[in-house]
Amino acid sequence: MTNPAKAISPATRRFDLDWLRIGVFGLLIFYHIGMFFNTEGWHAKSTHMNDAMEPLMWLSSPWRLPLLFFISGAAIRFLSDKLGAGNFARDRFIRLFPVIVFGMYVIVPPQMWAELQRAGEIGANFWTFYQSYAFEWSGPWSEHSPTWNHLWYVVYLFVYCMLLAPVIPILRAVADSKALKAVGELFQRPVMGPILMIVLPLLPFVLIRFTLVERFPTTHDLTSDWANHANSFLILLYGYFFARNEALWRAVDRVLPWAATLTVTSFIFLYACYSTWPAIENNMPLVWTARFDRIFFAWAIILTLLGLARRFCNHDNAARRYLTEAVFPYYILHQTIIVVWGFFIGSMGFDVWTEFWLLVAITVIGCGLGYELVRRVPLLRPVMGLKWRSGSRSGRAISAVAE
Repeated sequence: MTNPAKAISPATRRFDLDWLRIGVFGLLIFYHIGMFFNTEGWHAKSTHMNDAMEPLMWLSSPWRLPLLFFISGAAIRFLSDKLGAGNFARDRFIRLFPVIVFGMYVIVPPQMWAELQRAGEIGANFWTFYQSYAFEWSGPWSEHSPTWNHLWYVVYLFVYCMLLAPVIPILRAVADSKALKAVGELFQRPVMGPILMIVLPLLPFVLIRFTLVERFPTTHDLTSDWANHANSFLILLYGYFFARNEALWRAVDRVLPWAATLTVTSFIFLYACYSTWPAIENNMPLVWTARFDRIFFAWAIILTLLGLARRFCNHDNAARRYLTEAVFPYYILHQTIIVVWGFFIGSMGFDVWTEFWLLVAITVIGCGLGYELVRRVPLLRPVMGLKWRSGSRSGRAISAVAE
């Protein structure tokens, strides 16, 4: 078995975090394919909408993006240590801002075109639509334009990096302090340590849930999404503080059986609740229990996945080297492919399973071909989150959100 502590060495790449990042982005792609078929509002919908997969999709929502922000926080620590605060800010601006602009004006517009066509608000001429989309702030239709849609994660990460850059020396001092190392050692103690590691980091999220969330539901609007900002920024800081703290990572190893048990029991309870929600939504004690348990579930599964990745995924191979770079362009491209092709497929009269497998195949092939094109065209690389030039075969040159 690979020694988990070895991953902390400054000279060693965190392959476990790479694999988790690849897995989370992959799950996100399939989640958005699911959004085409479920009953919730989305940019494109199948005529075969049903709620069969909704409980499982809901169970991925509490932890999917938080885990990605945690990994991004760890990446911020590694990169800012390497570059220093000033160069870190410059690097993040160069690597993320072009992705946002290109995404808003090239990648996302076809999504809105398909969505507004489905709503009957525009005609089929894309150029006529695009002129209003690109050159009129808040175009003449129900959806705001220009917009970033699924790229909100990149926008938020960019803003967080710019906010953190001036205080990197302070953050580093806190992360390397004796106090934080003592916290890691406390979390390693028998019985009480795992309990504290599960409970204490949860308390701010409980406070956010029962204060900000009630007032600021998630919108992905940068200037008003305060509950989402509080949750995302906090878990990103957790990732930063964990990154080089060997005591905390040893605590992750120790808490794994506890966290895994809590993950499984919470999953069963929440699945039962979500599967029968219309029957229980007026049972307020049960509803509030589910709301609390959702918070515990999110942190428990993050700890579980971190621990499992350290044990079983702290290794390198050709697939990791390829996917570490490829997965961010896949993320940028996938939703446009799903929405546009879903718009056309939905009118062809296929049964639900034919629609599903067609959309999966088109999305995977489209992302793969798109990445193979992007990686070979120097002008496209920086606007799709890659360096101007490809890195070495070792996989040390990776996409913008992980390096």
